Amino acid sequence: MGLSRTHKTANGVSTRWVSFFCIASFFLGVLVINRLWTSSDPVKINEASSVQTHGRKEVHPLVNCDKDTSVEAGDILSRVSQTHDVIMTLDKTISSLEVQLAAARAAKGDSNEGSPMVTKPGIENLKERPKLFFVMGIITAFSSRKRRNSIRETWMPQGEELKRLEKEKGIIMRFVIGHSATPGGILDRGIEAEEEQYKDFLRLNHIEGYHELSSKTQIYFSTAVAKWDADFYIKVDDDVHVNLGMVGSTLAHHRSKPRVYIGCMKSGPVLAQKGVKYHEPEYWKFGEEGNKYFRHATGQIYAVSKDLATYISVNRHILHRYANEDVSLGSWFIGLDVEHIDERSLCCGTLLDCEWKAQAGNPCGASFDWSCSGICKSVERMQEVHQRCGEGDDAIWHTSF
Repeated sequence: MGLSRTHKTANGVSTRWVSFFCIASFFLGVLVINRLWTSSDPVKINEASSVQTHGRKEVHPLVNCDKDTSVEAGDILSRVSQTHDVIMTLDKTISSLEVQLAAARAAKGDSNEGSPMVTKPGIENLKERPKLFFVMGIITAFSSRKRRNSIRETWMPQGEELKRLEKEKGIIMRFVIGHSATPGGILDRGIEAEEEQYKDFLRLNHIEGYHELSSKTQIYFSTAVAKWDADFYIKVDDDVHVNLGMVGSTLAHHRSKPRVYIGCMKSGPVLAQKGVKYHEPEYWKFGEEGNKYFRHATGQIYAVSKDLATYISVNRHILHRYANEDVSLGSWFIGLDVEHIDERSLCCGTLLDCEWKAQAGNPCGASFDWSCSGICKSVERMQEVHQRCGEGDDAIWHTSF
């Protein structure tokens, strides 16, 4: 009664034997599974390795290391050259678009400012334009009819010759003038009648006035670069004698340069005293009293390349204007990568200086008198200067640029 007895299940098997068989079955299962894994791993590894190797062969074909390296180097250089050509083409395209943008801005500005008496703006300016050599703008005033006639009778071609000059030489010449403070008045009507007769004016969206020369210069370059696609843009006063062939030959030497500023460079004193000619109201910006201006071209005649004319056009609303037009122009190029070219053939004196050089076979590009900032009494003397200092009326047609 008090002794323990071994428990049996309903079928007569003790619980101890059941536990033993369960544990034995577990270890037997573990042993079998380990054997199966051991026998299958090498196959799977080999298959995976084979797949990876096959993939590498497909992605990376074998390279023949014995191939001539000079051929590969030549191919690389060829591709570099092609890339360079593409970059150069893209650069030219960007430059062309910048010029068109400047033209559009100038045309828009002309249509929104000042008087309605302006040259034809808008879509016409954006059409494909012929490539020209240079544009020469002769700055003139309402009261200078006789000066204009003295130029027409000497060094400026007229009528069909003026059209021929444009077609054969790529040279545009125009008298440059704005409008009066009373649009449509007698002064404007006089210029309109003169234009109808000679067809040699460039009208600006500008109110004429001596103290507005800096503004007039800005608008001239903006209008010219919007209207004509030229290598150079020239400004010249209407009391200066010019030999077109010599001017063209001079500019041709600098045709491949992107940003050039050509003229007779000078550095005159900054005049602080009121009431004197060429007084500089902003003299204090140039340092102590008695200082000189920075180097700039004298205002009687100078030339700028297309990039600089475009720069003036694009930025003309923020370019500062000093009292003197030539100082203003020089100041606009300070800080830019511009080549200043001191061309002394553009500032010969009259008469002995220019006559002696003409007789020596080396005529001047432009002649005037420093004492008068132009040819003294130019209306009376222009014909004489032309006869004694001119290069010959046919020189421009025989000169190759």
